[in-house]
Amino acid sequence: MSPEHDQHPLFLPLVFVGGLLFGFGLGFSHMAQPEVVLSFLQFTDFGLLFVMFGAAIVTGITFFGVKQFRSRAPLTGAVYERRLKSLDKNVVIGGGIFGIGWGLSGICPGAAYASLGIGNVPILYGIAGMFVGAYIQGFWRSARTERNTPATTAD
Repeated sequence: MSPEHDQHPLFLPLVFVGGLLFGFGLGFSHMAQPEVVLSFLQFTDFGLLFVMFGAAIVTGITFFGVKQFRSRAPLTGAVYERRLKSLDKNVVIGGGIFGIGWGLSGICPGAAYASLGIGNVPILYGIAGMFVGAYIQGFWRSARTERNTPATTAD
């Protein structure tokens, strides 16, 4: 199924509603405050652990339960399947870089946007850094791909 043209008309509004719920939950649980996240990373406040555990339980039940009743996603028509990413050096290095950024800023990408909603305007520096970092990584990866792709005689 093509990604955009065959989507259900409620797809984008429901994504928006999901984002609203996610942002509200982060704000309500105080996880949109970098100070709270840094307290967790310094082992002085374990509230984040309970929030993540609760979210993992709800998500796990939902993903398990939906597959029992439907074989395809209702809005996109995509087949439900597991997409496992192999543990390679890119996952380890990328995860390490992500963790360093999370530790330095005190906030992960989703919570950074929610943090704007509670008035944390300085987080815009962190969000700008995420965009610049993602752009640099994409540019670097495409340059590597072009360099490693051999030219054919038709080129």
